[in-house]
Amino acid sequence: MRFHMHLLPTYFPDLDPPFPVFYQQILDQIQLAEELGWQCFWFTEHHFQVYGGPVPNPAMMMSAAAARTSRIHLGSAISVLPLHHPIQVAEDYAMVDVMSDGRLEFGIGLGNTPGDARIYGTPWEDRRGRYEEAAKLIVKAWSNERFSHQGEFWQFEDVALFPRPVQAPHPPVWVAGASADGLGWAGRHGFNIMTVAHPFPPERVRPGVDAWREALAEAGHDPATHSCKLHVRVWVDEDAERARVVAEAAIRRYERISAIALERPQPGEPDWASMLAVGRNCYGNPDQVIRAIQAAQANFSFDVFSTTFNFGGMKHEEIKRSMRLFAKEVMPAFR
Repeated sequence: MRFHMHLLPTYFPDLDPPFPVFYQQILDQIQLAEELGWQCFWFTEHHFQVYGGPVPNPAMMMSAAAARTSRIHLGSAISVLPLHHPIQVAEDYAMVDVMSDGRLEFGIGLGNTPGDARIYGTPWEDRRGRYEEAAKLIVKAWSNERFSHQGEFWQFEDVALFPRPVQAPHPPVWVAGASADGLGWAGRHGFNIMTVAHPFPPERVRPGVDAWREALAEAGHDPATHSCKLHVRVWVDEDAERARVVAEAAIRRYERISAIALERPQPGEPDWASMLAVGRNCYGNPDQVIRAIQAAQANFSFDVFSTTFNFGGMKHEEIKRSMRLFAKEVMPAFR
């Protein structure tokens, strides 16, 4: 199992520092993740909300991270393709791959916040068509010295993209989702996938992953050479009770602003015990976190475990302390 790290910045003005400091703290955490052995750091795109909105352009943050690191891969989780012109996306992320010398992991998705589409002026009902056509166009732009495209939403003749990515024929593509339709589409195109543990119980996620594997095989792709990433909120502390109190308070704050951004009713109190028991959250002392990850392995299907430490107003120095403890006491149990 490989370890990645995920950042969906939940910004609380009363808990988090001003943005110039906040961004430098994120870059510090990425450098530490590389030092401690995480293999990729992922950035989520959101807009106009404290739920993810502080990083509206992951490519810009990834370029800054590329200049501060040398080994860790940098991923978009996700680039919300229906919001953007695909040529602009192709250019932005090609630059990330070049600036990082081939460390880009390109994650894509439909997006899940209706307000983004309203403000950007992209019809919500067209998002699936725009997303699939944009993905096809970006891969074509990266894989050819010159390309043409005639689609429903975009048409181009004899275009050259500068710069082209370092990775050939193109950087790895990852698709976020949970449905059998969406992940099956990813499998047919030979893409990797990303799933999230906390929104849905395992029985809602497994059919989509199964559909992805079946589609990979049917399209002639070897499932053994493709990856499924599971994203989980993680907190580890030497003191189990302190870990529980800190993590559950942060999860409550996360869920509250998530519901606002996703335009959903405010959630009730989570079933903490059952979420831990199946690995949908992972927090506690090192032994408890190991058992929670083992539970995730038993209930979900993945080969990449993507940890989120920076969520719900966690303090920077405490995030780094938890990361160090995880790398020292938890990671070795899975290698």
